Amino acid sequence: MKQAIQERFILDVLQHYTPVNSYYRLTKTIEGDPEFDAKKAQRKLRHYVEGHDHAIRIKAEIMVDHFQEQVIALNKIGGQARAMVVTSGIQRAIQYYHAISDYLQANKSRYQAIVAFSGEHEYGGRQVTEATLNGFPSNSIAEKIQTDPYRFLVVADKFQTGYDEPLLHTMYVDKPLSGIKAVQTLSRLNRAHPQKHDVFVLDFQNDTDTIQKAFSDYYRTTTLSEETDPNKLHDLKADLDGFQVYSDEQVYELVDLYLTGADRDYLDPILDACVAVYKAELDEDGQVEFKGKSKAFVRTYNFLASILLYSNASWERLSIFLNFLIPKLPAPKEEDLTRGILETIDIESYRAEKRATMQIVLADENAEIDPVPTEGVGHRPEPELDRLSNILRAFNDYFGNIDWTDGDRVRRLITEEIPARVAADVAFQNARQNSDRQNAKIEHDKALLRVMTSLLKDDTQLFKEFSDNPLFRRWVADTVFTITYE
Repeated sequence: MKQAIQERFILDVLQHYTPVNSYYRLTKTIEGDPEFDAKKAQRKLRHYVEGHDHAIRIKAEIMVDHFQEQVIALNKIGGQARAMVVTSGIQRAIQYYHAISDYLQANKSRYQAIVAFSGEHEYGGRQVTEATLNGFPSNSIAEKIQTDPYRFLVVADKFQTGYDEPLLHTMYVDKPLSGIKAVQTLSRLNRAHPQKHDVFVLDFQNDTDTIQKAFSDYYRTTTLSEETDPNKLHDLKADLDGFQVYSDEQVYELVDLYLTGADRDYLDPILDACVAVYKAELDEDGQVEFKGKSKAFVRTYNFLASILLYSNASWERLSIFLNFLIPKLPAPKEEDLTRGILETIDIESYRAEKRATMQIVLADENAEIDPVPTEGVGHRPEPELDRLSNILRAFNDYFGNIDWTDGDRVRRLITEEIPARVAADVAFQNARQNSDRQNAKIEHDKALLRVMTSLLKDDTQLFKEFSDNPLFRRWVADTVFTITYE
């Protein structure tokens, strides 16, 4: 990597890296104090707040504003620069696509976003695909992003590896990354272009230490700490055979059918019979061990088969067979000790703050990486139960360790809670559907006054400001009307 950067074959993607810290404070909405699995609850709570519509909207605004002010306004790549938004899943990608599109439209921008994900997914009560959202076929995405008005490519596990687009200048990351995945993802930016002199990363999820560690392994000279031992495949195959989930006859039959082009309808009965044995004959620990060793066999064989010549046909057959079987193996049933926690909490405040842009400097030294792991034994950690109040206290201490101001809470009230209540007002709904904009505005202002009056007992200061300050009252009315009507 070092030599390629020095010779300008690629760009240094860590030259302008900006982490964004997210802060949030959650509050308990029930009187009781039930117990949940503390570790899993922390992960679920963070996933919830980072995917909350309010948080997505704030982060989308940061992305669009940054792109307009720091990329387009500075004429990056001669005004041709594109941005990629890397998300943690399909639901999140669709949320970002809508939030970015709405904010671009609200700002009367001529630019548009494209979303990329696999398959069909339910969103907003209907089934959507890339094509239905973008308005053109999936195989046109790579070509379309090169043309105006498209400037944002929002992705969920697509275009993160092997995608070669020199016009990509900026990446907005809202997905945990580490190791080779971090290198592969951020390296989408490194393709050279005659007018491309720098690139930019804005990262909402990862810290500089994690990214530096990931890239250090591949910066100068990379060596393996030891070889991947092919003999491990013998041991793994013997262990897998010993579970008696499948027979040699079943492996031979499925592979012969597959290699002769048989339809999936002929393969599934063989696989389903093996899954039935897996579920009936193996206890939970056995299921975890079999599935883990199956993945280890496929992973190790795929790696070794790409660099060594093999004459062992049984390994190739088992690899093909396991590639079909593994996706069908259900995970052991596990009681969800975090079920219901999201119904007991609410977001009180959310804030995203950009830190200083920095250059991540990699040590000019050789690196050593471990070989492909051949161990495949998993385990299930014991749950650590704790009270909801303690879980929220720990969460807020870790993710909300800043001085909060009333502005955070008021912003959320005005942009979320109050518009939602006004939108639910029957009189305003009727006027919005059946009248012109002027009459809808009149009914909106009446509904807003009713909502603000209902807040009197909970938020006296906000109601007083609304009643006594005409400028504030007009700003609230315009903001809420824009959200609920337009």
